[in-house]
Amino acid sequence: LSAHSVWVSTDHDEIEKVAKQFGAQVHRRSPEVSQDSSTSLEAIREFLNQHPEVDIVGNIQATSPCLHPSDLIKVADLLQKEGFDSVFSVVRRHQFRWSEVKKGENKMTEPQNLNPAKRYRRQDWPGELYENGSFYFAKRHLIEKGYLQGGKMAYYEMRAEHSVDIDIDIDWPIAEQRVLRFGYFGREPLKEVKLLVCSIDGCLTNGRIYVTEDQKQMVSYDYRDIVGIDLLKKRGIQVRLISERDCSKTLSAMQLGCVAKTSATNKLQVLEDWQKDMGLSWKEVAYLGNEESDVECLRKAGMSGVPADACVVAQKAAGYICKSNGGCGAVREFAEHIFLLLEKVTSARKQLEEINSAVKETRK
Repeated sequence: LSAHSVWVSTDHDEIEKVAKQFGAQVHRRSPEVSQDSSTSLEAIREFLNQHPEVDIVGNIQATSPCLHPSDLIKVADLLQKEGFDSVFSVVRRHQFRWSEVKKGENKMTEPQNLNPAKRYRRQDWPGELYENGSFYFAKRHLIEKGYLQGGKMAYYEMRAEHSVDIDIDIDWPIAEQRVLRFGYFGREPLKEVKLLVCSIDGCLTNGRIYVTEDQKQMVSYDYRDIVGIDLLKKRGIQVRLISERDCSKTLSAMQLGCVAKTSATNKLQVLEDWQKDMGLSWKEVAYLGNEESDVECLRKAGMSGVPADACVVAQKAAGYICKSNGGCGAVREFAEHIFLLLEKVTSARKQLEEINSAVKETRK
C-alpha cells in the first residue's frame, strides 16, 4: 500500500498522544466538526482544506477493529492501477428480508428478497452485499463535492470474520472475541505462551484460611481450576505456582504436580529466575496474580491477568480481568484466555502469509 501519510483525526488529547506514540500524524478537529452529530465526511473535508497535497483519502473506521493491511493493499491497487474513483468495503450476508408493518397498519408483511414457497438453503444462495462500514476510499474531487462514494465505483468484499462493526454496547463483547481470533496483530511475530505462573492465595484459592479447633489450617479450591491447569499442561504450557506463605503442605495435599515456590519474599525475582532458566522471552510468560505484591510481575509478563476480586492496583496492572473470583474458576478462565492467544498466533501467521502474497501480486 503506497500511503504517503497516516493521520488520526481527533479532538482528544489522550488519543493524540497514543496516535503519535504509534507513529501516526494527528489532525486536530475543530469544534465545528467534533459534535455528536458531526459526520466523517465533514472531518475529511476539513482535513483536505488544510492539505492540498492529498489526492486520495482512505477513511478507516475505528469501529471496525478487524481490518487487515492485506485488504488495504488490494484496495490501493483498485484505485491506483484500475482507475476507480471510490472503493468501499462490503460483506456478504445470507439474511432474508421482509417489509416492515408499522403498528396500526392493516396490512401483511411481504417478502423482499425471497420466495417463501421456494426458500433457498444458505449454501445454495449467493446472498447479498451490505456495506460493513470498515473503510471508504475516495478521490479528492468527489469528497469536495460532498461524496464518499461516486464516479467510477467499486466495492471490496471482506471476509465475514473480519467484518466487525461496533455500533451499540452489545457489539463490544462480540468484537473482543473476534479481535482475539481474527484481528490484525502487527508485523512482529507473536509468541506462544510457554509458562503460566499463578499466585496461589487469592487466585488458585479464594485467599481464605480455615482454622480447626485443633489449629489445623485448611483452604478450598475449585475443581474447574484444576482442570484448567491440566489442559494447559496438555497444550505444552508449564504451570508454576508462587506464594508469600509457607503453604507447602497444602500444595502436597492438592497433588497438582506443579513446580512451586513458597515463602517468596520477592515474587518478581522468582519470576525472573524461572524465565531465564527456561530460556523464555517475557512474551512467552503469563502471570495470574491478585495482590499488590504481584504488580511488578503482572507488568513484566507478556500476558497478565487477575481474578475479578483482585485489589485495585493489581487490576490496573493487568491486561485481563477475569469475570470469576479467585478460587472460583479464575485459573480456568485465564487458561481459556491463553488458548485464545494460541489461536491468535496461528491467525497472525496466516495474516503474514496473506500480506506477503498481496505485496507480491501488486509488484507484478
